[in-house]
Amino acid sequence: MTRKTVRIAMNGVTGRMGYRQHLVRSLLAIREQGGLDLGDGTVLWPEPVLVGRRDHALKALAERHGLDHWSTDVDAVLADDSIDIYFDAQVTAAREEAIKKAIAAGKHIYTEKPTATGLAGALELARLADAAGVKHGVVQDKIFLPGLLKLKRLIDGGFFGKILSVRGEFGYWVFEGDWQSAQRPSWNYRAEDGGGIVVDMFPHWEYVLHELFGAVRTVQAHVTTHIPTRWDEHGKPYDATADDAAYGIFQLEGGAVAQINSSWAVRVNRDELVEFQVDGTEGSAVAGLRRCRAQHRSATPKPVWNPDIPLTESFRDQWQEVPDNEEFDNGFKAQWELFLRHVALDDPWHWDLLAGARGVQLAELGLKSSAEGRRLDVPELSL
Repeated sequence: MTRKTVRIAMNGVTGRMGYRQHLVRSLLAIREQGGLDLGDGTVLWPEPVLVGRRDHALKALAERHGLDHWSTDVDAVLADDSIDIYFDAQVTAAREEAIKKAIAAGKHIYTEKPTATGLAGALELARLADAAGVKHGVVQDKIFLPGLLKLKRLIDGGFFGKILSVRGEFGYWVFEGDWQSAQRPSWNYRAEDGGGIVVDMFPHWEYVLHELFGAVRTVQAHVTTHIPTRWDEHGKPYDATADDAAYGIFQLEGGAVAQINSSWAVRVNRDELVEFQVDGTEGSAVAGLRRCRAQHRSATPKPVWNPDIPLTESFRDQWQEVPDNEEFDNGFKAQWELFLRHVALDDPWHWDLLAGARGVQLAELGLKSSAEGRRLDVPELSL
């Protein structure tokens, strides 16, 4: 086996997502398994170069994981010809300019979403990357989760017949930060810093719906801020200027209707933090992050509405667990491996910056729909 090193500048790796999912659970996990076997006698060896603003934090991470390279000088890292890929997990407001610089430096691009703060910027990044001839990808992790992979298996097998509707519930209670610390950073709740649940979650819903059920053709949303005051990391109160809940209805190509509620001000009464119920003419399924349960038409019970007597049946017990039938890897790592193969071997890849722009577009239109109180068409994007 020949080992080929690919050097990856990882900007924003001191954040929770950049550190845990992308560094530890993805690139370091690939190293722990001996690298990525390309199948042609070559093993690809990822070498992270940690990038960020806090010198001491980067040094501590590097020492913890035995890494040799880190820097607070993004421009110097991008000027290094040995860097092959630029990865961005910064706050959204800082992402667009950094990716532009990386494209100009000729680096392949892999980035978290949203890719920009607005559709015009997201499309510009896609055009610049295409013009530069660099490979580019956007993280779309949820379609690689076990629950949704099992749901896709049902779809591909024709289990549902004609799919009629998709109902999604996402969210949990994020503490305000006064008497219990918040589980999310305070910038998430300030619109001026790029916060808001719509810009965070609608890009996820776009690719989940697009990949599994069909392109989103219309959006109608109601967006609100349920909790107007929160407390930051230093215990100081601040005005929550960004939305913390969104209730959306999406018409999909082919006629199915999706309804997805997203909220950081809801207490969880479901098996997982996100669940999707899919109903079709031949069967239904409920999928979360890991589990998926199904009910076929032939096994569907026949409830009768009668509020005068107590229920004698447990509806949840009437669903069948969809088996794993395979070993599922971490979703972030699975997509990283596909992107690395795309860079090394030009393997097929379609989760690019244009796909990322579709997510930004849906978020932008969702906010506009709420502000104007009407349903909006979602035009098809092209470069």
